[in-house]
Amino acid sequence: MIERTEPLPPHLAEPSRIGNEISITGKWVPTTPGGLFRKSAESKEMLQEWEDIHLGARADVGVLSTEINHAVGEDAVLVHHVFEDSDALVHYFSTTATQHMGALTKVAKPQLHLIRGVNIPANARDAVAAKNVPAMFGDFLFGYVREDYRRPNQETAIQVTAKWTCKPGEESHLSDLAYWWQRVGTDAYSMEDGLLRFEAYQVQGEDALIIHETFENNADLKFHLSKGTAEKYKSDIDEIATPEAYFFRGPVSWTIRTYSKFMHLPATYSSQGSAFTRPGGSMSDGTTD
Repeated sequence: MIERTEPLPPHLAEPSRIGNEISITGKWVPTTPGGLFRKSAESKEMLQEWEDIHLGARADVGVLSTEINHAVGEDAVLVHHVFEDSDALVHYFSTTATQHMGALTKVAKPQLHLIRGVNIPANARDAVAAKNVPAMFGDFLFGYVREDYRRPNQETAIQVTAKWTCKPGEESHLSDLAYWWQRVGTDAYSMEDGLLRFEAYQVQGEDALIIHETFENNADLKFHLSKGTAEKYKSDIDEIATPEAYFFRGPVSWTIRTYSKFMHLPATYSSQGSAFTRPGGSMSDGTTD
């Protein structure tokens, strides 16, 4: 195998400014799926329990932002939290999460949670593992954020968080996977003005990457999928890796859902439910001052 490497361009080589912040994006589903979208009793209880958790998270000074997003087309919830640092995450999981975990797990079960940071320490990993949440931890590899980390318009912006895992083989494809996503970030910076944020994280202990992207609106995401860097490099990435999960948060259009299905992305889409951001925002989701 010939490993492809090239220097990072200046816009991808800039150190991340998220500091010690840690983001979690994950999915919960009812323990017993309902026959109709959001009509099962368990689904309703799950949503209410998450709303109660959301209230507790808002009262926690270490939680910089929190969202409870109802899935579109399935009984599920996408949750998203940004913590000030690993100590704040540990505090949340030992207080609010612990207080509600018993009631929540009676009606719901966690699926994959994608956790991102510059370098996620052991205490954060242990706090999540103690709650039996299936999670992958990604350390920052490279990326860029436009507009000096300003938070995008939440009424139109689409947040995409995904995990790509290398296909099994005698040799690791991780360096090639990083190379092709580096090509995406390199070209998108000039090709796609509406791709406001592009970040790649290397999953700890796996030949896998977590990719996080923020699009200004549906039109920009459509261009990315149909004519931009996703269309340009997906066949190269598909040769060596498989998408494990795609979480879309925001007002994703029917057209986008069609494109992503055509591209065989294992996607969960959500409309925005309850959302809270502390004054000033965060470097992970964007500043508000």
